[in-house]
Order: sequence, then structure tokens, then C-alpha cells
Amino acid sequence: MRIFNTVADYVAEKGKEIGVSDWVTIDQDRVNLFADATGDHQWIHIDPNRTQRDLGMGTIAHGYLTLSLLPYLMSQISTVKSVTRGINYGSNQVRFTNMVPVGSRVRCRVVLKDATPKAGGTQITNEVTMEIEGQERPAMVAETLSLIFE
Repeated sequence: MRIFNTVADYVAEKGKEIGVSDWVTIDQDRVNLFADATGDHQWIHIDPNRTQRDLGMGTIAHGYLTLSLLPYLMSQISTVKSVTRGINYGSNQVRFTNMVPVGSRVRCRVVLKDATPKAGGTQITNEVTMEIEGQERPAMVAETLSLIFE
């Protein structure tokens, strides 16, 4: 975990890698809970027997499940002491570039792409890559936006 004292300290890292999160396992329970929370019960996510029988593989995580893990994983990477509040502002781009088989471990790598003044705070644009342990191609690449205030 990298700790920055001020937003200015964080912004000084523009263009650089901020850090990498810990690995998290994507297990079937997590996938099933996400399916229940979102109503997305597509069989490729929740029916290991059918995916094995019909596709010769195990179930895979929802793309949006991987996206929903970003706040948790990114919170392991860095913090700014002077920030009083932060808001997820959205994404400019999200691409699901590889399947995440259930049982895999994923982690995030964050690069600070840009930082600009906005609404009395600072808009942070991060390039976030979700890696899958043991695989070359990442699960997801996203350009995320946050607003942080001191």
C-alpha cells in the first residue's frame, strides 16, 4: 500500500504505475452471489455441470463482477491522507479482454493516467488492468474516473 500525504503528492505520479493489489480468488460462491444480486443467472456463470458438458470447461465469472471488484482491489493499492471524501465518477472505457475461469486469482495494476481540477476537487483518471494469475492476457482493462476532495 502506497500512502500519499496530499493530492499534490499523488498527482506528481501522473504517468506512472501507482501499484498492484493483492490476489483475490474468484470462487463459485462469489459468482453465485453476484448472479443473485444482479439477476444475471446465465448458465455459463452458475452451472458447472452444463458448462463442462456443453463447452468442456468450467464456469466463468461475469465481466461485471470483475468490474465490481475494482473499488476493493484499488483500495489495497494506495491512499491519500488529506482526502476527506472520494466519489466513483465512472469510466471512459471498459474492455473485458479475457474470460476469468472460476477458481482463478485476479489482481489489479493501476497507472495514474491524468489528474485535473474539477468541481472543487481533483478528477483522477486511472488505467486499471485486471490480471489473471498465470495468463498473459488480462481479464479487463478499464479507464476509471474518481473525484477526490481535500
